[in-house]
Amino acid sequence: MSLKPLSRQTLGVCYYPEHWPEDRWPQDARMMAEAGIDFVRIGEFAWSQLEPEPGEFDWSWLDRAFEVLASENLKIVLGTPTATPPKWLVDRMPDMLPIGPDGKVRGFGSRRHYCFSHEGYRAECARITKALAERYGDHPALAAWQTDNEYGCHRTTLSYTPAALSAFRDWLAQQYQSIDALNRSWGNVFWSMEYRNFDEIELPMGAVAQLNPSHLIDFRRFASQEVVAFNRLQTEIIRRHSPGRPISHNFMGKFFEFDHYAVSADLEIAAWDAYPLGFLDREIGDLDLMQRYMGVGHPDFDAFHHDLYRTCGQMRHGLEDGRWWVMEQQPPGPLNWGAFNPEPKPGAGRLWVWEAFAAGAEVVSFFRWRQPSFAQEQMHEGLLLPDGTPNQGYELCKEITAELETLQPAPVNTRSDVAIIFDYDSQWMSEIMPVAADASHFDSVLRSYAALRRAGISVDIVPPTAEAIAGRKLIVMPMLVHCPEAFTQALSESDAVILAGPWTGAKSSNFTIPEGLPPGTLRNLIDITLRRVETRRPFAPFALEDGNTFAGWREDIAAGEDVSVLERLETGEPAVLRQGNMIYLAGRGDDAMQDKQIRRALDLAKVPWIDLPEDVRVRKNGPLTFVFNYGQGTCDISSLMGNQSLKMGTLNLVPCGVTCFGPAS
Repeated sequence: MSLKPLSRQTLGVCYYPEHWPEDRWPQDARMMAEAGIDFVRIGEFAWSQLEPEPGEFDWSWLDRAFEVLASENLKIVLGTPTATPPKWLVDRMPDMLPIGPDGKVRGFGSRRHYCFSHEGYRAECARITKALAERYGDHPALAAWQTDNEYGCHRTTLSYTPAALSAFRDWLAQQYQSIDALNRSWGNVFWSMEYRNFDEIELPMGAVAQLNPSHLIDFRRFASQEVVAFNRLQTEIIRRHSPGRPISHNFMGKFFEFDHYAVSADLEIAAWDAYPLGFLDREIGDLDLMQRYMGVGHPDFDAFHHDLYRTCGQMRHGLEDGRWWVMEQQPPGPLNWGAFNPEPKPGAGRLWVWEAFAAGAEVVSFFRWRQPSFAQEQMHEGLLLPDGTPNQGYELCKEITAELETLQPAPVNTRSDVAIIFDYDSQWMSEIMPVAADASHFDSVLRSYAALRRAGISVDIVPPTAEAIAGRKLIVMPMLVHCPEAFTQALSESDAVILAGPWTGAKSSNFTIPEGLPPGTLRNLIDITLRRVETRRPFAPFALEDGNTFAGWREDIAAGEDVSVLERLETGEPAVLRQGNMIYLAGRGDDAMQDKQIRRALDLAKVPWIDLPEDVRVRKNGPLTFVFNYGQGTCDISSLMGNQSLKMGTLNLVPCGVTCFGPAS
C-alpha cells in the first residue's frame, strides 16, 4: 500500500471476526468481495483477545483472519486496540482510569477507560503497538493502520487524575518559566488567586464559582497536546516497523476537545465517523430542523465535517497528497446510541455516501458488517442482520459499487477560492466564556458554511494560518475569538475579501480583553471598536432596517471615519461595516441575513454563486458536479447543468436523490 492517495474511490467496512465463529469468516469475506467492498477495518477493540494474559499473546486467530480476508483480495486496516485496555491491565494499574470533573473515577465496563497522561499506560500502549507492528507490519494484506479509536469519545480528553495534574504543572512550568509570569498572564491578582509556585496549581475543577478562564484555556491546550503526544507515540512505532503503510485515526462529529489539525500532522489519512441521523438528533438541537430533515440528516452538518477532515488530511503532506476517509458511515438503519432512531428515508444512505465521495473521500467504510446480537451495540444496524443475512446496507453497497464502476470518479482535492476559518482555540474560548448560551465559534462557522453551501460554493475549512489563506478570493472568519498576530499580518497582506464577526478578535491569547478593546490587532484592517455585546433569547431578535434580524446577538460598535456602514439596526446602530476589503458583521444573522452577507462578499470577491432550489446542495469534484436533494419535494435542476452532460441520476431530482454532471463527451 502506497502512502500516495488512491487512484479511485471505493467502499470499506468495519468487521469484528472475534465476534463470530471462525467457520463463518470465509462466507463473510466472500460476501464483502461480492458487494464491492475493498477495505476492512479490524482489531481496534481486541486487546483482551490478542493478549488474554499479561505478556502472553495469542496471534493465531488474527493470523487466520488476515488469511481469510486476503484470500478474497480484501485490504486490511489494522487498529491498535488501545481504546479498550483489558481488565487485567486495569487491575495492575488502577490509577490509569480517568477521573471526571466531578472527581469520580470512571471505571472499567465499557471503553476509553484510560487517562492520556498516565505514563504507565502509555508504556503499555507502546508495547502492544510494537508487538502488532512487528507481527503484521509487512503483511501483504495490510493496507493501512488506525491508531486507537475515536480519541476523547465519551468526554475523556479532559482527565482530572493525579497523572494529569503532574503533567499539567510540568507543562505550565515549560510554558511560563516563572510563577510570576503565569500570575500576570492569568490575572491572578483577581480574587486573590496568586500562586507561590507551580506545585500549588490544581486542575480546574470543583471551585465554588467560576474558574479563571485563563486557567481553563491553558488546561484545554495542555489536554489537547497530551492527545497529540499519545497519538505520536503510536505513529512513531508503526513507522519504524511498518514503513510505507499510511496511518489514520477516526475523528468524530462536533467534537472539539482537542486540536484535530495538530493530531493530523502525524497521520497520512484523516478519517471520521459519520452518523447523519444520530447527529441530527443529538447535535443540532433545533426541533424545526429535526422535523424538517428527519430521515435524511442536516444538509450541511456532515458536509462541514467532510471539509474539516479533508483539510486535516492535508496537514502532513499538503493538498496534492492529502487524504481523508469516512471510517465509519451510518448504514441505512438505526443506531444504538440515538435518543430516537427514525428510519432513513429511501435513498438517504446512497446520498450520504455520494456526498462524501463528492468531497474527495478515498474510502467510505460502513459501520458495521453485521449487527451484533449481544452487548452494547445490539440495536446498531449493520450491512447484515444479526442472523448473518443481508440487510438494506448490503444491497446499497452493490448499488454504489456499480455506480462507481460506471462513473469512475477519483479522489480530488481542489483548492477552493473560498476559505472559512475554523479554530480550536476560538471554540474553546467560546465554550469557556459563552456570551450567549446558544452561541459558539462552531455554531457561527456552521451558519456561514451553510450559507455558502446554499449559494452552491464548494468551500475549504482551514486553520488561521498564512499558508491556509494564500491565494484565496474570499476569507470568512465567523466568531474567530482569538486572531493570532501572525494571522492578522497574513490577512493584511492578502488581496482577498474578508468577512468577519461577530466577536472576532475579542480575546487575546491568554484570554483577556485585548489592549485598546476588540477587535485587537484587526483594527489595522478595519477601524472599529467593540464596546458592548448584547445577547437575547431566541424570542427577542434584533430587527434590521431591511427586515432581516440578528438572531439573539448584536454588538455596540464605534467606527472610524474611513469605515462605511452598509446596514443598520432599526434603532440606527451599525450592523454591517466595511473598510477596504474587510466587512464586519456586528451580530449573528438569521438565515436570510447570512445569505445576503455571504452573497455580497462573493460578489465583491468576484466568485460566482448559484441561487439553488431550497434544500438542494451542489459540490464540485474535479471535472464532475454533484447535486443533492435534502428536501421533501422533487426539484427540476436542469438549469444547473449548463453545457455539461448527465453522468448519473436525472434532472428531476427526487428527495434524497443524487445527480452528477460532467464534461460533454
